[in-house]
Order: sequence, then structure tokens, then C-alpha cells
Amino acid sequence: MAAQSRKRSRPAPKRRPGGNPQKAHRPAPRATPATARDWIGAARLRTLPLAITPVLIGTGAATLVDDQLHWVIALACLAVAFALQIGVNYANDYSDGIRGTDDVRVGPGRLTGGKKAKPRTVLIVALSFFALAAVIGLALVVRTGQWWLIAVGAASIVAAWFYTGGKRPYGYNALGEVFVFVFFGLVATLGTTWLQVQSLPQEAWFGAVAAGLLACAVLLANNLRDIDQDRLAGKRTLSVLIGRRATQVLFTLFVLVPFAIAVFLALVYPIAWLTLIALLGGLSAILIVWTYRAPRELIVALQVTSFTSVAYGAVLFWAFVA
Repeated sequence: MAAQSRKRSRPAPKRRPGGNPQKAHRPAPRATPATARDWIGAARLRTLPLAITPVLIGTGAATLVDDQLHWVIALACLAVAFALQIGVNYANDYSDGIRGTDDVRVGPGRLTGGKKAKPRTVLIVALSFFALAAVIGLALVVRTGQWWLIAVGAASIVAAWFYTGGKRPYGYNALGEVFVFVFFGLVATLGTTWLQVQSLPQEAWFGAVAAGLLACAVLLANNLRDIDQDRLAGKRTLSVLIGRRATQVLFTLFVLVPFAIAVFLALVYPIAWLTLIALLGGLSAILIVWTYRAPRELIVALQVTSFTSVAYGAVLFWAFVA
């Protein structure tokens, strides 16, 4: 009896609600630190063709004013475009990550949202690329004497940051496509042409509109992929606002209108007809956007549209310099 009373007097192990006492003190698993591959992936290299397209078109249009190719200026413009593109990608990683928008993702994992890197580190990398773009841009201004372009460069960096950064990011209020069209289309293309020849032929304007629309198509494919997650996170992209079907229609227009512009230009520059080869890629992307069953399929549409854009720009460059 005494033995039984001693057994009964032993306190039972405390249990946490819904937990196993053997596992209660185990630490939560830590996120794997970011590798070099993770950092490269966060730069979103699949979007870099969008930085090449306006420089190709803008440089080609410049040769219509001065048949001498200004390679140094063109390459510097490309470096600025690359730095801004990579900078905005890291800035998006940081801003979306600290807001919790990337907590549930369909696409590739993120550094901040996936807790693979400290937010401050990602921010520093983003600002470093913006600083690099500013330094190269300033060198271009000094080289060409176009001092007023400092304001344009500053506006580009500010727009890149506030896409998802700040208290009221415009990318969260259905304005992402507007700013992408302006800065990745008009500003990038026309700025490239102006820096080389201080003139803007009408071909540069046509090409700038085409480059901007293709860049917007890539953004639409991205936002269509993330439409459900963005809606839950309170991120009001254009796709969230207008819905899937309207996004599919708009994507189709954004891809096809540049090729209508190319057909018009082909009446004067016959090589521009070859852009119809690039249209095959665009049609493939349109088909995916209209028939996809899983959001991950739209990653392919995004990639195909991005490479369609650079192929389009390469053909227009050839058409203008020939």
C-alpha cells in the first residue's frame, strides 16, 4: 500500500496544449542560410532581358541620326539598366519580405521572406546596386553634358524603391504596370537614344512603346501567377483588381501590340519583318497564360515573354542599323 501511495504521489509531466512532452523543448528548425545560388536567384536573372531590350532599340534608333555607333555610351546605358533591374529585384525581396507578402509563394523562394538572409543585408545589397546605377549614370551625364538627366536618373531610383517600398508602395495599388511602362519602356529607350545623339527620332518613340508593353506583359504574367497570394496579403496589383480573365486579355494585347508596331516599321525598315519570328515565342506565352492549370506554369510564360522581348529588340536594332 505504501508503495502504491508513493507511485500515486508522483507529479505527472506537464503537457503543452496539443504537444508531446518529449518534443516540447526541441528548438524550432532554422532556415538554411542563403547560398551563392540563392543570392543569384534573388537577382531574378530571368528579368534581365527586359533591361537589354530598350538599350538595343534606343541604340538602333540613334544610328538613324548618326550612323556612328556610340558603343561606350550604349554599354554604359546597359550597365545602368542592369544595376537598376537587379537593385529593384533585391528591393522587392526586402520590402515584400518584411511585410509578409512572400510568406506563401508559388514562385522561387525569397531571401527575406524565406528568412535565408537578414533583411538589413538584403537592403544593403539593393542600395548598393542603386548606388552603382547612380555612379555610372553620373559618369554618362558628365560625358555627354546632359546635366538635366540627373533628375531623370534620381526619379528612376525613387520609382524603383517605391514600387514595393515605403508606406504606400504603388505596386500595391495597381500602378506597377504604369511605372514599368514609363521607366522600363519610355525612359530607358528614349534616354539611351538621347544620350548618344541628343535627338529623339520617331522610331525611338515607337520602339519605346513596344519595349514598355513587353515589360508590362512580363509583370502581368508574374502578378497573374501570384494573384491568390497577393489578394490574401492585401497587395492590390492590377491583376487582383481586374481579375484573371481581364488580365489574360490585357497580357495578350501587351504582347501583340509591339508586333503591330514592328509591322508598321517594316514598311520602311524591311528587316523589321523578322520580328515575326520572335512572335512565335510571344504566342507560346499567350497560349500558356490562357490554358495554364497550375500557377507555376506561368513562370515559363514569364521567361518566354522576357526572351521574346530581347529578341524583338535585337531585330529592331538590326533593322535600324542596316
